[in-house]
Amino acid sequence: MEYRRLGKSGLQVSALSLGSWLTFGNQIPDDVADELMSIAYEKGINFFDNAEGYAGGKSEEVMGRILKSKGWDRESYIVSSKVFFGAEAKGPNRTGLSRKHVIEACNAALRRFQLDYLDLYFCHRPDINTPIEETVWAMNTLLQQGKILYWGTSEWTAAEIMEAIRVARDYHLIGPTMEQPQYNMLERTKIEKDYLLLFREHGLGTTVWSPLHSGVLSGKYNDSDPGDTRLHMEGLDWLKNRTLAQEKLEAARKVKEIADELGVSMPRLAVAWCLRNPNVSTVILGASKPYQLLENLTALDVVPLLTEDIMNRLDGVLKNKPFIPTYQP
Repeated sequence: MEYRRLGKSGLQVSALSLGSWLTFGNQIPDDVADELMSIAYEKGINFFDNAEGYAGGKSEEVMGRILKSKGWDRESYIVSSKVFFGAEAKGPNRTGLSRKHVIEACNAALRRFQLDYLDLYFCHRPDINTPIEETVWAMNTLLQQGKILYWGTSEWTAAEIMEAIRVARDYHLIGPTMEQPQYNMLERTKIEKDYLLLFREHGLGTTVWSPLHSGVLSGKYNDSDPGDTRLHMEGLDWLKNRTLAQEKLEAARKVKEIADELGVSMPRLAVAWCLRNPNVSTVILGASKPYQLLENLTALDVVPLLTEDIMNRLDGVLKNKPFIPTYQP
């Protein structure tokens, strides 16, 4: 396993990590979740990603029970949660990024995990109804209380992250350390264009999700539309419609041809492609079956195969490389 610094922080995260969205407490039984976490830990993964909104809080409960049963040294692993969508109960002050919800959600997550602190705590989405100042102060309070060690954002715009950094500096608080955006061959603008200043000037770390674009880059949809995948789960029509666009399926079929030439599977190629970006701190893997996780854990071996020539060929197939204008003084 390779370990990378989380941005400019001193925290080292495994280049590959394990996420629980749509699986723990929902799609898979607890014994499979236990097996997946055991495989991940034994293979060197030290970061397990979660959120209050995953399975209405049940995902954190499942992960917490597994961690307690394993008895792993607390210093040997990193756990995250995210705040915004709420857990089981929704309603006023039970969602969003107000001081009340941020602090109460953190306390609730700690109870579900049966932990004393969270290593990483993310603002799961921006909250237009709460001043960024209020959220930054709430996160700083949790840091001072020792309930979280680092805080960050997820799916925020570059401008919103910059504003949080400005607020933190103005008030001498601790600003965001990391962002968790979607990043894969089919969704690449934020990492490759929007956040470049944040990487260069502020050392922002990234914990990227959906390296397989919800399965499209696994090849499972190349010739069919399997009905047993996560995209067919209740309530995910928005994701299915956005993900299974015809042009994305066509691009995936062409990526498969390059993967075949290299002698690697599509999932391994897709994960390796994400790992090749130096601004990616860790790639969050999702899996519902042990063999999927074991295969994707070998993606680091594929990175050396991604030469400039291969990357250029992939760009020619994908036709979505962000245009970055060159500054002319």
